Amino acid sequence: MRAFAVPLAVSAASLVVAFSASAQDLASGRWIDLTHPFNEDAVYWPTAEMFELEEVFHGHTEGGWYYTAYNFSAAEHGGTHLDSPIHFAEGGLTADAIPVEQMIGPGFVIDVRAAVAADVDYRVSAADIEAFEAEHGQIPAGAIVLIDTGRAGLYSDRAAYMGTAERGAEAVAKLRFPGLGKDGAELLVARGVGAVGIDTPSIDHGQSTNFETHVALMTNDIPAFENVGDMSALPPVGATIVALPMKIEGGSGGPLRIVAHVPE
Repeated sequence: MRAFAVPLAVSAASLVVAFSASAQDLASGRWIDLTHPFNEDAVYWPTAEMFELEEVFHGHTEGGWYYTAYNFSAAEHGGTHLDSPIHFAEGGLTADAIPVEQMIGPGFVIDVRAAVAADVDYRVSAADIEAFEAEHGQIPAGAIVLIDTGRAGLYSDRAAYMGTAERGAEAVAKLRFPGLGKDGAELLVARGVGAVGIDTPSIDHGQSTNFETHVALMTNDIPAFENVGDMSALPPVGATIVALPMKIEGGSGGPLRIVAHVPE
């Protein structure tokens, strides 16, 4: 369970070196929001509680000033969100315990859109990652790896995005979307990455029944970001990713605001 202890130490050190050597000027360049909005149309697992916004007050008070307030409720795992390691690893890091430096780092965006277009159940393999590295260099410790399947554009159509718009336990077997394969996850563990994100509802492919990719990552204290937004404007390398989830004490995940800074 503590197999990630050494890579995490390396990860933190490598981030310091990377940013001190080539720190980005955040006053220039572009910021890209990779977060889907939380609303009644947000994508949640078929068995999870959907997002709901309840109006408490909206309008002018008796005192004459304008005031608005809402209550919201939702499952941890839905919309653009974090899977913290404890989600699939007994004793793993909870949402509030993941080091901030593990969720801020150099972005490496692996484009598998062509493969996914030919196979909705595609699983990103170690060979895919090695092919990316052959072109762009080895993924360093502390990197945040994002997998671009091209499916973020389907997000507003739940049936197309998930394979089914049905709700309930029986709908889970009908899910169809790509994910990261176990051997790909194991290679990223070996690289000591900080986190892995994907533009689908799960880091495992939709037809998974054993969630082996979740297990491979999270037993090594590597969190996942799911339902990430459109990555088409991101370069393969060179961006900085900032992914800060709601700090839910003891949480297995939570809503995530993830953005990328792309230098000029």
